[in-house]
Amino acid sequence: MTAPSVPGMSRNLQARHRTERLASALLWAVGALLLLVLAWFLYYILSRGLPALDWSFITARPKAMDAGGGVGPELFNTFYLTFLSLLFSLPVGLGAGIYLAEYARPGRLTHLLRLSVETLASVPSIVFGLFGLIVFVNTIGASFNILSGALTLSLLNLPVLVRVTEEAIRAVPASYREGSLALGATRWQTTLHVVLPAAMQSIITGVSLVAGRAVGETALLIYTAGLTVSRYAPDFSPFAGGETLAVRIWYVKSVALLPDADRIASGASALLLIVVLVFNVLAVLPLVLRQWRDRRLAR
Repeated sequence: MTAPSVPGMSRNLQARHRTERLASALLWAVGALLLLVLAWFLYYILSRGLPALDWSFITARPKAMDAGGGVGPELFNTFYLTFLSLLFSLPVGLGAGIYLAEYARPGRLTHLLRLSVETLASVPSIVFGLFGLIVFVNTIGASFNILSGALTLSLLNLPVLVRVTEEAIRAVPASYREGSLALGATRWQTTLHVVLPAAMQSIITGVSLVAGRAVGETALLIYTAGLTVSRYAPDFSPFAGGETLAVRIWYVKSVALLPDADRIASGASALLLIVVLVFNVLAVLPLVLRQWRDRRLAR
């Protein structure tokens, strides 16, 4: 078989370059389309909701049948539920991620643990809500309150935290561990003082994304936290009603008979979107700071 001629090779290279440019143009077009969809979504929600946002709306209590209510208790419950759910799920999620990344040996048990985590991560949130309704609300008798919602929400967060922690620890170079062990540190000291600090930024990013997901959760909390709020704001009792911003939006648009339901729903949607954007910014900020630091050190 003879080698191709030089003109033939040139035509092949030109065809490859054309294909490369076409693929790049298509990918750029897809990216631009996604940005346009996101921009339209943000404009639509914020343009309708921002006029309704004022101090009274953000801090006032909701009203049952009259116009003019606010979402103060729901905003507090959103942050309080998210904080409690992370308080319950972080120790277990971090511990399981550290075990799978540093201590687990290949075998049936490790494979079963990873399979369980992946299965939990793919379960719809409404299934967790039904589980929380059966276990926490009915069986234990915790009723519809913040505690039931936080416990169930922690189960939803748990598999994501395990995977984020495991992947962040596995991304730490092996030379870090080898250097610490060579200096006489134990395996646990190496994990605690070398590996975890090196992986902490990635773990914080994952925790921020999990928190952002928990803030917008609805179906799970309808079955566990309920549709009521405390008469006192802020109420730190875990047994108070746990309606959040996302649940309030659903309730106002589907169940409640309020004369200003559209205003409440639009304002609460804009406020919830701002909260989620803040969590996403906090998730990306450590990576941006790390890249900025690496660039400065490389100079």
